[in-house]
Amino acid sequence: MKRAILAFLAGIVTWLLVVSVLDRGLRIALAGYAAAEPKMTFTLGMMAARLTIAAVTSVIAGAAAGWISPAGVRVAWVMGAILLVVFLPEHVRLWNSFPIWYHLTFLVTLVPLIVLGSWLTRTRRSARPPADGLGGQPADPLR
Repeated sequence: MKRAILAFLAGIVTWLLVVSVLDRGLRIALAGYAAAEPKMTFTLGMMAARLTIAAVTSVIAGAAAGWISPAGVRVAWVMGAILLVVFLPEHVRLWNSFPIWYHLTFLVTLVPLIVLGSWLTRTRRSARPPADGLGGQPADPLR
């Protein structure tokens, strides 16, 4: 249980940190983005970049949670659901500022992308062969 709570918290913190860093990068890399952000007057390219950042962030946050608690996917589902509950009122508040496809893309993909990130981490861990290929014992390098 402690590991699941730690995984959940790490996933949330990872989501917040990664999205912050990527958003700062977007402000630097994309002309006009920093000026458009306070007024929420984004171009199509800016909205696509924001959705891409959200998708990458969600996969990474799910991977962080899955890496800490690889036993089950429940943590990722709960984390995704809670993030969805947190973001839903904000998207309702901004409903008229963005096209419907923007809101739906973000909200509908949020939970599945977090679960995907968690699944990818678990899949990589379980796909690793044992060190000697026979049962987990390290191979003798002198043999």
